[in-house]
Amino acid sequence: MDILRFATAGSVDDGKSTLIGRLLFDSKSIFEDQLEAVERTSADRGEEYTNLALLTDGLRAEREQGITIDVAYRYFATPRRKFIIADTPGHIQYTRNMVTGASTADLAIILVDARKGILEQSRRHAFLATLLKVPHLVVAVNKMDLVGYDRAVYERIVDEFTAFAAKLDITDLTFVPISALHGDNVVERSGNTPWYEGSSLLHHLEHVHIASDRNLIDVRFPVQYVIRPHKSTDPELHDYRGYAGQVAGGVLKPGDEVVHLPSGLTTTITHIDGPAGPVDEAYAPMSVTLRLADDIDISRGDMIARPNNRPEVAQDIEAMVCWMTPDRQLTPRTKLIVKHTTRTARAMVKDLNYRLDVNTLHRDEDATALGLNEIGRISLRVTQPLFVDDYARNRLTGGFVLIDEATNNTVAAGMIISAR
Repeated sequence: MDILRFATAGSVDDGKSTLIGRLLFDSKSIFEDQLEAVERTSADRGEEYTNLALLTDGLRAEREQGITIDVAYRYFATPRRKFIIADTPGHIQYTRNMVTGASTADLAIILVDARKGILEQSRRHAFLATLLKVPHLVVAVNKMDLVGYDRAVYERIVDEFTAFAAKLDITDLTFVPISALHGDNVVERSGNTPWYEGSSLLHHLEHVHIASDRNLIDVRFPVQYVIRPHKSTDPELHDYRGYAGQVAGGVLKPGDEVVHLPSGLTTTITHIDGPAGPVDEAYAPMSVTLRLADDIDISRGDMIARPNNRPEVAQDIEAMVCWMTPDRQLTPRTKLIVKHTTRTARAMVKDLNYRLDVNTLHRDEDATALGLNEIGRISLRVTQPLFVDDYARNRLTGGFVLIDEATNNTVAAGMIISAR
């Protein structure tokens, strides 16, 4: 079975954690002791119902305030597909956590409170999902039970969001009216919305097509580790030299001609070893070890690609970044460490081109700095070449993080627009 990674997003108290709890509960993906613990905690708090949001809100501060602070990951499976859920916060000060959760997602669920309609944070998270190139977007209009399952309310929200989405680069947009608290249209179709002709949320998650979302054309293999086992009792390992990493794009097979970057030397793949033994082919996001016909000086941070299909080798990068730390601001001449695939280098911000208002999509070209959770376009100069693609073409080789040299904290996430 394939794996669907999806993130929930939206404004605070729109019911993201409750929706995930409902998915886990109705799909029978939680253990009895987990349910008993949630029921006990709900009773201790004086709540008249089992608060399924407690399944994901595990931090004490989250339970006390009834909000999500950090990204919570949950796993479940149905007979059709496996799922990895990222429950992301709704508060504006935790926008950076939403970026973290959505950066690897195949699909994002934007929750909207049917009583409140489209809020600023709903627009912000929808924009961030498209900025992060999440291929599929689902708008779940929640709390339909509190508006009497009124079709007019639902259709008004659909029209408003559709008009906003026209400004964004959204390839697949779906709307579902739900009640996470009562389970309407979450796992099973609800009789309370006879006017809704679409599928339930879980049915959509099970059947959304994601195989074509991954780049299977451009071969990209960032080398993470050189494997040289030495075991005197096994002569076959004396000459073993393998290059381990995660396939970031394309399809690799034994016999394929490949090129090593930065040397530019070409060679041939002789074997591909997976965790359970040799494999006939490797594709994203498999983690494998490549063995090559020639002994080439290859180390961590290098890239293996096709001779006639190479990534850009660049030291000057134009990128969109989300600034993630309150401790300092991003300004021109800021010196940082850039971590791109398996390669690490020092970098300097040459210029801040503009700061983006994610609510109006206005570009402030007079901005002189980026603060916490702000997004802008920057020009970056790197001390050594990076092997990159545009983020729109490959999210793995087009994305990077920026790290503070002094504290070693991650301070920004970046998406490459162009490189040279």
